[in-house]
Formats: sequence, C-alpha cells, structure tokens
Amino acid sequence: MSRLFVALLPPPEALAEIATVVEPVRAEWPGLRWVDPALWHVTVAFLGEVPDEVLPELRVRLARAAARHSAQTVSFGGAGAFPSPARGRIFWLGLDAGPALTRLAQSVAAGARRAGAEETDRKRFHPHLTLARSRTRSGHGDDLRPLVGGALGAFGGRRWEASSVHLVRSHTGATVRYEQVEAYALAVRG
Repeated sequence: MSRLFVALLPPPEALAEIATVVEPVRAEWPGLRWVDPALWHVTVAFLGEVPDEVLPELRVRLARAAARHSAQTVSFGGAGAFPSPARGRIFWLGLDAGPALTRLAQSVAAGARRAGAEETDRKRFHPHLTLARSRTRSGHGDDLRPLVGGALGAFGGRRWEASSVHLVRSHTGATVRYEQVEAYALAVRG
C-alpha cells in the first residue's frame, strides 16, 4: 500500500517568492504549524492508500487524463482558510487558475477511481497551497482573519506554466517526506 496524491509542483522561483512573504508572518503566528517549504505543492487529487497492484493501471489512467488537458498559465494570489477565516484549521494561499484546472482535477480523480484508488477525495476542488495548520485540538480552529487579510491576503505572485502533474507518495511519521513517483505531461497548447 502507498499513500498517494497527484499534484502540481510549482517552480522554485514561484516558491521562493512565497517564502519571502511568509517568513516574517511565521514569527507573528507561532501557534500555527507551518508547512516546510520543501513540501509545498498544489494537490490536484488526493488518492489515499492505494494497493500496490493498482499502480500499473493508475499510471496508465493518469497519463491519459493528463494528455487530454492543456498546459496552463497560473499564479498564486490571495489567502484564505478552511473551513473559514474565523475558524481556520488550514491556512492557504490561493492559485489563480481557470476552470480548465478544475476539469483536469476531475479527470485525474475519475481516472484514479477507475484504476482502483478507492479513497479518492470527492470534495469540491479548490486549488491552493497549504501554508499552515492550526494546533488547536478542538474542531473550531483559530481566528485567522487578521492573517488572511494581511500581507498574504494581498499577495499576487508571478505567473508560471503548469505543464505536468506528478504522482507523489507520502511518507508519514515523525518527519513527513514526499517522493515523486512519476510525472505526466499535459498537452502542449496548440
């Protein structure tokens, strides 16, 4: 069994730009668990625990799904929190992407389910980069409205080309680590 997800991996320049804006904010919010920048990604589809025997078919289905969708120009901008800024459990930076990215996410998830990835997340797709998580043990989260409305709320990043999706294995434990399994190119815009 492997714990898998499919993601966009932003270029280093885009991530460095975000790190520059996030660093001073981290010190002001020590009560949050900030995600290590080495783990930053945009989840396209969470697949959960996938049996090893499913991997060959999953690879075929993901390659097909990616090939049906064009590369896209996207950028990071605006901050938010799930489930809401007033009760934030997850603090995120948004991804300015059109409906084509949502269609890609739906196609990838459907292909993964057809291949046998049973735990595929069926929540509405909302492209974002998770920056921090609440440490609050209650289900209420933290009041992140000042954080959402601050410097990161006004952030607008450089545009970059999302030209592939990546199948990633998550290794959990004392230290979380991600391992790229394979990349699938999106179709070249014609």
